[in-house]
Amino acid sequence: MALVNECFLKLSNNYLFSDIAKKVSAYKEAHPQAEIIRLGIGDVTRPLPMASIEAMHKAVDEMACGATFRGYGPEHGYGFLINTIIKNDYEPRGVQLDECEVFISDGSKSDVGNIGDILGLSNTIGVTDPIYPVYIDSNAMCGRAGEIHDGKWSNITYMPSVMENGFVPQIPDHKMDIVYLCYPNNPTGTVISRSELEKWVQYALKYDAIIMYDAAYEAYIQNPDIPHSIYEIKDAKRVAIEFRSFSKTAGFTGVRCGYTVVPKELTAAKANGERVALNALWNRRQCTKFNGTSYITQRGAEAIYTPEGKAQVRETIDYYMGNAKIMMDGLVSMGYQVFGGENAPYLWVKTPDGLSSWEFFEKLLNEANVVGTPGVGFGPSGEGYIRLTAFGNRENCQAAMARIKKL
Repeated sequence: MALVNECFLKLSNNYLFSDIAKKVSAYKEAHPQAEIIRLGIGDVTRPLPMASIEAMHKAVDEMACGATFRGYGPEHGYGFLINTIIKNDYEPRGVQLDECEVFISDGSKSDVGNIGDILGLSNTIGVTDPIYPVYIDSNAMCGRAGEIHDGKWSNITYMPSVMENGFVPQIPDHKMDIVYLCYPNNPTGTVISRSELEKWVQYALKYDAIIMYDAAYEAYIQNPDIPHSIYEIKDAKRVAIEFRSFSKTAGFTGVRCGYTVVPKELTAAKANGERVALNALWNRRQCTKFNGTSYITQRGAEAIYTPEGKAQVRETIDYYMGNAKIMMDGLVSMGYQVFGGENAPYLWVKTPDGLSSWEFFEKLLNEANVVGTPGVGFGPSGEGYIRLTAFGNRENCQAAMARIKKL
């Protein structure tokens, strides 16, 4: 008799963004003339950089010729992209990496969800709250999260990141084996200072913990004092894995490409205390379960690091951050409390008049035809907030502010 993985049955039947899509679809069916402005799911709207388009066209042409055709590529990625990443994303910040420490993938979401494959199920977990749902759900799927009671998992420490503590979670005084940090943060749009990040590295060193550092939005950092990589912190390579994405940086949400850094210095223990290098384990996992990102995609990603590509990416980022400023200024002028939006493309808005996250979601949808993301969907501490994204078209962002002003 085949048995199911019963850990999946402990999960909620609904995924946050699926719930939103169903509600919007139902509203649209009942109001077919309504013009919905979607500021909820963080998908991009600007086209790919022309440098990437040209590079991918060239790569397609190569695939049409026997002499330049590419079949299976290396599971961890082509050297031309890996070395370009190291040269542009890390060396200017004083971080030295070897080619074998960077793994190209089809996006950071996949890697964040799969990284647990190489770690034991008895590890305890720590997450900032609110948090990107994949961190918790992927651990729940394999049984590492424990049991769920009153909306919280028994093997997970929830660290509130709320207005009252300036969205800087207090570091617990007890041991956690795996800690998930995301900065610039999704969903709050807030950032972490160098001094606070140093505290987390010291915590991981003290307790022999591993930090899963999601830096998918680092390209949006405007403040020069905010670190872009955890490896800018001394000794971080001994305790941290870093995830990066081209999705929001260069519009690759539909193309799919990202990368993960697993330093050679990073180890974890066997039950007998013997240390094992996680770099080798992740490489083994990828070679077994992943066939590599396409050559065409990797050529497109490489092109964003050319002078033309960098300029085009910067133009796109400036466009989205311009949207964020329009939304921030508009909402603040209406009396809303708004966080984020300065070093990230997300705005974290306090719901007015004591409304719950879902109540305010419904109000925006029904009365303004604007879609946001209920904060409580990101965790208990997200209650009373709603997330808006700056990834829309400029005209839609302006129209959404005008509609909300009429509420």
